[in-house]
Amino acid sequence: MRNLLAILAAAGLGFDDIVQAQVFLADLNDFSAMNEVYATHFSVPPARITIQAGRLPRDAKIEIAVIAAKREGPVGRGGSAVPSN
Repeated sequence: MRNLLAILAAAGLGFDDIVQAQVFLADLNDFSAMNEVYATHFSVPPARITIQAGRLPRDAKIEIAVIAAKREGPVGRGGSAVPSN
């Protein structure tokens, strides 16, 4: 998550600007542990898919890909904000 935050920060974004995430786990049995840590980084969790991958680059246990957009105005639970252009 530190690497992901660094990439987002370089673009002037943060975790709350993520609108969709794809989580790839080497072992789906790690889902609960991953979800516990993942949830601590978001005030409003983005849409997410999680799948088990046969093998990840560098034999990593987890890979996360995200789509982020700068939002206009506050976003509450179940609410939406229009991404700025």
